[in-house]
Amino acid sequence: MTANAHTEAAQADHPVERVVIMGAAGRDFHNFNMCFRDDETAQVVAFTASQIPGIADRSYPAELAGILYPSGIPIEDEAQLEALCRAHEVDRVLFAYSDVTHGEVMHAASRVLATGADFSVLGPERTMLASQCPVIAVSAVRTGCGKSQIARWITRRLCERGLRATAIRHPMPYGDLVKQRAQRFASRTDLDAADCTIEEREEYEPYLEFGAHIYAGVDYAEILTRAEAEADVIVWDGGNNDFPFIRPDLHVVLVDALRPDQVDTHYPGEACLRMADVIVVNKVNAASPADVQRVSELARQVNPEAAILRARSPVRLDEAEKVEGKRVLVVEDGPTISHGGMPYGAGWVAAVEAGAGEFVDPRRFAVPEIAAVFQRHRHIGSVLPAMGYGTEQLEALRETIMRSDAEVVVAGTPIDLGALLDLDRPVVRARYRYEEDAEPGLAGVLDDFVERMQLAKAGE
Repeated sequence: MTANAHTEAAQADHPVERVVIMGAAGRDFHNFNMCFRDDETAQVVAFTASQIPGIADRSYPAELAGILYPSGIPIEDEAQLEALCRAHEVDRVLFAYSDVTHGEVMHAASRVLATGADFSVLGPERTMLASQCPVIAVSAVRTGCGKSQIARWITRRLCERGLRATAIRHPMPYGDLVKQRAQRFASRTDLDAADCTIEEREEYEPYLEFGAHIYAGVDYAEILTRAEAEADVIVWDGGNNDFPFIRPDLHVVLVDALRPDQVDTHYPGEACLRMADVIVVNKVNAASPADVQRVSELARQVNPEAAILRARSPVRLDEAEKVEGKRVLVVEDGPTISHGGMPYGAGWVAAVEAGAGEFVDPRRFAVPEIAAVFQRHRHIGSVLPAMGYGTEQLEALRETIMRSDAEVVVAGTPIDLGALLDLDRPVVRARYRYEEDAEPGLAGVLDDFVERMQLAKAGE
């Protein structure tokens, strides 16, 4: 069927199934690529966008959408969902984003069902790519559990063994989708050339600091093919609490000891937990023994088969003496503090431990775009989320910091915020890392994996 015939068939009493995909510039595009791009029996009439500011009112371009979609596919604000369903006589709405409560998923379903359409989700078998390389995937039950620090620890450890470990990150394509089709980052110059947002830099930059590289983008079939060409093993660095896009040979899933009651409360994090080969109870150094025990027991109830390990996530300041007794503004990782639901993060913890004299409330100085973030996420405490999904929001973040009366900025985000924003006051970085709580721990799991998959050093 040609593109025109596909469109005409869809318009003639719509014998072709009409579909809307609800997303947030990530899982939605991947599901389309895997299941709809070449499917002549269905027509995706629109994507809807949520969670991330500024990603609606554009289109999924024809260059990525394929021959059946010569004009691309519009991306609309999720607020227009019911209107889209009725205007296009939609048959099915596919839910395709993550880190939402089970209740929120069913509220979305109710909105869809009220229009007469079906509501569905796609599972791992239809959406996971198969790799020629062994794959380790790191997922979590919630955003902010510490996935990326563990994914980096695994990547680094494999590299130190002489293996070619290549990381692939869950998508964050907030810019030009065609240019972001398949991206490889090996230096900060690559980040600058790609005009990466703060959120992208937070995930990519730490890999570059220890000499690794990382892939990301939109078309994960192409990304995987490129990554396999230079890898002995693939490390999937998950986003939010989504399940992997690539079928893992070892699936590590994190739960958060600081959020013991959020083990099976969010979609699709509970599914990840049920699929896990290894469960890591993270941040045990910062949680009470009772909460560590509780989250461990809840995880065991959900998944009785997986191994359960405990891990620490200690935080340190680069120059703690600059914080003691000072008026401090804390800037935290954006996704963790916004839709991740945390009131504060590593920056606040580190500043308290360093003896900050006073904490500056950023809401007093927030410019309108940043004030809107606080309005949407009322749980946020007296910290500033590092929102920088585009040039305007990045400048709004910088202006909010510059307007404040803080003497020192503590950056709990993994990037060099001072260098990126060119601020007029000291920026002290709070760094956190993965640490084993007991031996053999995850290191033992990794050793067993290397032996089981018969991995050898590059060139052997």
